[in-house]
Amino acid sequence: MARVNRDTLVAIFLLVVCGVFLTASFDIREPDYGQLSPATWPRTIIGVLTLLSLIYLVQSIRKGPQKDRGEAVQQDGVAELDTPEEAAAAGWRNVIICFTLFLAYLLSLPWVGMLVGGTAFVFLLLSALGGWSPRLLVLHAAIALVTVGGMWSIFTFALGVLLPRGEIFGTF
Repeated sequence: MARVNRDTLVAIFLLVVCGVFLTASFDIREPDYGQLSPATWPRTIIGVLTLLSLIYLVQSIRKGPQKDRGEAVQQDGVAELDTPEEAAAAGWRNVIICFTLFLAYLLSLPWVGMLVGGTAFVFLLLSALGGWSPRLLVLHAAIALVTVGGMWSIFTFALGVLLPRGEIFGTF
């Protein structure tokens, strides 16, 4: 019997969690007014998560079991590291960068606001994880401006949600 890889186990776990969430969505109370059920958006999001988890499961099954940890490290592009400890530290580097930048974003919200802080967060995160070449910096800036600016516009103008404005940039 072939060994199951970790990605397959994670995908199965995610599918079980999606099933639990879907079952819990049927406990959402239906009010007597309005046309749209309060459970519509949670079920839509759960449906998308279930679809993504199914894709993840299919890809992990196609990939097959990993033979050994050293081979997996070499496939990730960190084969030049000498010891397993260095490889493990390199694996945690991105996680630490993500959480540190997110903490800085959360702490900066009262001063710079959601639009400026969110754009800076997305730009710095993409640059830290994707590289610092001039072409990539332009691409990261465009992605940050379009995605965060678009979401800010949708929430501010279409949905009327009050987002944190910040003290330095009061309008944004």
